[in-house]
Amino acid sequence: MAAGRLRFERVEILPGSREVSPPPEKEGEKLIAAFLAKDDRGPFLPGNTREIALDGSRSLAVPASSEPQVALFFFSSRTGMLVKRAAAGAEGYVLDHYDRAPLDRYLATVGETLLKAFGPHPPYAIFCDSLEVFGSDWTGDLLAEFQARRGYDLKPYLPALIGDIGPNTGAVRNDWGLTLTELAEEHFVAPLNQWALRHGTRLRAQLYGTPPVALSSYRLVDLPEGEGSFWNRFTPTRWATSAAHLLGRPVVSAETWTWLHSPAFRATPLDMKAEADQQFLQGVNQLVGHGWPYSPEIAGEPGWRFYAAGALNQHNPWWIVMPDLAAYLQRVSFLLRQGREANDVAVYLPSSDARASFAAGRAALSEALQRMIDHSGVIPQILGSGFNFDFVDDRFIQDSARIAGGALEIDGNRFTVVVLPSVERVPLKTYRALESFVRAGGSLIATGREPALPPGLEEQAETAEVRAISQRLFDGPAAHALLVQEQEAGLAAALGKLRNPDVLLSPAAPAIGFVHRTTGFAEVYFLVNTGNVAQHTLATFRVRDLEPEWWDAFAGATAPAPFQVRANGAVTVALDLQPYESRFLVFSPVRSARPPEPPAPSRLPDPLDLSAGWKVGFGDNTQAVEFPKLRSWTDDPQTRFYSGQATYRKTVPVGPDLLRPGISVYLDFGEGTPVSDDARRRPGTRAWLESPVREAAVVSVNGQRAGSVWRPPYRIDVTRFLRPGDNHLEVVVANLAINKLAGSPPLDYSALIRKYGRRFDAQDMSGLQPLPSGLLGPVRLIAEAAIP
Repeated sequence: MAAGRLRFERVEILPGSREVSPPPEKEGEKLIAAFLAKDDRGPFLPGNTREIALDGSRSLAVPASSEPQVALFFFSSRTGMLVKRAAAGAEGYVLDHYDRAPLDRYLATVGETLLKAFGPHPPYAIFCDSLEVFGSDWTGDLLAEFQARRGYDLKPYLPALIGDIGPNTGAVRNDWGLTLTELAEEHFVAPLNQWALRHGTRLRAQLYGTPPVALSSYRLVDLPEGEGSFWNRFTPTRWATSAAHLLGRPVVSAETWTWLHSPAFRATPLDMKAEADQQFLQGVNQLVGHGWPYSPEIAGEPGWRFYAAGALNQHNPWWIVMPDLAAYLQRVSFLLRQGREANDVAVYLPSSDARASFAAGRAALSEALQRMIDHSGVIPQILGSGFNFDFVDDRFIQDSARIAGGALEIDGNRFTVVVLPSVERVPLKTYRALESFVRAGGSLIATGREPALPPGLEEQAETAEVRAISQRLFDGPAAHALLVQEQEAGLAAALGKLRNPDVLLSPAAPAIGFVHRTTGFAEVYFLVNTGNVAQHTLATFRVRDLEPEWWDAFAGATAPAPFQVRANGAVTVALDLQPYESRFLVFSPVRSARPPEPPAPSRLPDPLDLSAGWKVGFGDNTQAVEFPKLRSWTDDPQTRFYSGQATYRKTVPVGPDLLRPGISVYLDFGEGTPVSDDARRRPGTRAWLESPVREAAVVSVNGQRAGSVWRPPYRIDVTRFLRPGDNHLEVVVANLAINKLAGSPPLDYSALIRKYGRRFDAQDMSGLQPLPSGLLGPVRLIAEAAIP
C-alpha cells in the first residue's frame, strides 16, 4: 500500500554476450519490462531499441553485438518515502494515492476513529494538506488502467518516460500523466470527499503537487485551499482561487504565514498584514494561519515553537495589537465574500504541454505549470496592464463554458480575453471552443507560438485540424486573434489595444495590486501597495454613473473619495498609499452624505517635538527610567535581551491654537526605513520595512485608548482626545520574543532526539542577536487641515 514509482536500472552488456541477468527485485517491487538499447542516453528509437521478452528466468537471451549494449529494466517499485515528522507511533510509509485500497484502509482505521471522538457533532470539515508524495508516478495496475483509458499498451513506450523516443515522446508522456491525474481523482480525491459527506462534514483540500491533480480536480472538494503569497507569480493560491471562482464556491482559503520571517518569533504584525494582503490580492477570503504552537506553562516564555518559523500566539509581546490586526483581517475577508470576482482575463493552463514534460520521478502538474507560466511572463504583464485574471483548464472549457456576447462564461464568470501562454499542445475540443469564442467577438492572445499539436498519441490524427484552426485564427490579413512575442511586453500592448483596463494607473505603479468584486449594487475594489515605499498615482476605474467612497478596514469607517469623471465616463481617483497600506474603494449609485466643510485654518501651528523627556517602565517594574532622548532598549545592558512591554509616559501641554476648528492633530512616530528585498531569499515572506516603533504600540491619551501603531502611516489621529492644558500620553510598546531567545542558551534537544530521532530542524535559530526595540523617534504632534 506504499506510494509507488517507476524505477529503471541499466545493465551493461559486453560485446559478443548473448545473455543478461535482470537486477534483483527489491522489497515491494515487480519487474515489468526490459529493453535492449545501444546506450542509456537515447534517443530510444525503433531502430536502436527493442523489447526483451521476460520469461521469469535469471538470464535473458539477447542478440550478440560487436559493440557494447545496455539493457534497461523497468520495475513497478515504491518511493520508500516515510511520513514526514510523524507523531510518535505514527511512523510508516506514505500511502499510494493512485490505489483505492490504501485510502479505504486508512479511513477505516484512522478516519473513523477520529470522527467517533466528535460524537453527534462532526467537525465543520476534514482537511487534506498539500500533496507531497514526492516521486510517486506509478501504481501496481497502471499498465492495465492505461490500456483501458488511453486505448494502447504503455509497456512498449516505457523508454519515453526516461528519455527520447522521437516525435511521440511528449504524446506518450502526456497520456501517462493524464492517467495519473485520473487515478488520483477517482481513487483518492473523490472517495475522500464522499466519505466526508457520508459523515456529515466537508472536505477542505490543497490539491496541488504530487500526484499530479489538475485545476479542475477542485470540483471534487467542497472548500478549495491554496498557499503561496506572491501575488504576481504562479502560486497554488491563485490555482485554488481560480478553481473556486469557476466553481462558484464563495469561500476560498489559503495556508498563510508558513515560514513567515524566519526564525520563530521574528515575525511582526506588519509581516502578517503584508502576506495576508498578497493572499487577498489573489482572491482569498479566508486565512488559515500557520501557526499557533501549543505550549504548556512549564515551557516558560516564549514557549514551544513550530519548526516552520511562524509562532503566532500570545507568547509574542506584540500580541497587544492583535485585536486590531484581527479586526482588519475579518473586515477584508467579509468584503471579499460579497458578490463575485470580476476578472476580464482567463489564462489557459497548458496542461498537455506540462504533462509532456513529465519524466520518471518528476510528475507534478502544478509545479510544471508554474515553471511554464512564470517563464512566459504573462502574469506581471496582465496585472501591470490594469487587468486581473483566473486560470482555466481544458475540463472547465469543455464541460462548463458557454459562449455568449463575446465572452467565455463559466458559472457566471465572464472572460472577454483568453491568453494562451506559449501553448503547443491543445485538445481539439478545447481549440474548437476557443475558435467559437473568437468568432463571437472574444479576444484570444497567444504568446510565443501558435498551438500546433493535439495532446495524446491516439489523437495525432487531429494534428492537421489543430494547425488549420491556428492558421484561421492567427495567420493572414483576416486573422481574428493575436500572436505576440513572449517576454517582450507584447501581451501588455495587445491587452491595451483590445480592451479598456479595469484599473489604469498613471503613472504606472507595479507594486499596487487590486481585486475587483461586483455585487449588483456596488463595485468593490481592494487596493494594496505591496511595496516598501509610498506610491502616488492616479487610478482610473472602468465604472459608469457610480460614486466612490473610501472604506477603512481598520477603523470600520467610510469617507467620500474626491473624483473626476473622464470623457468616456470612467472615474479617476487620486491614489496615495503608504508602504504596505491597503484600502477599499467602493463605487455605488448612492451619493455620499458629505458633512459640512469646517472653516479652513488661516495657518497651521508648528509641529511639537515630543522626542525627549519620557519616563519608561519595563514590565511589572514600577520604577520608571528617564529617557532624556529616545533610544533602543538594546542600547542598555539591563534591557539588551529584554522581551516584553514597556510603558512610556509623558505630559504634554496643549494650547488653544492646536485645538481650533478645521485642524486635525496627529501623534506621529516617524517614518519606516525600507530594507532591500535582496537581503535574503528563503521560503516565506516578510515586510521589507523597519518601523520607527519596534514592534507595536498601544496609545492612550488622557486615559482613553486612541489606537495602535504598528503599520504605516505610523501615526494616530488624537484630535478628539486632546484638551486645553496638560495632556497625559501613555504609549505601551511591545517588542519581539526573539531578544529573550538571543540572550538565552540554545535549547538542548539531545534527549528528545535520542528517544524519537531527529524529526525536525530548528530554523535559523543559531547566532541570534537582539533586535532594536521601543520608540526610536522622532515623536511629534503634527497639525494638519482637517479632511472633510
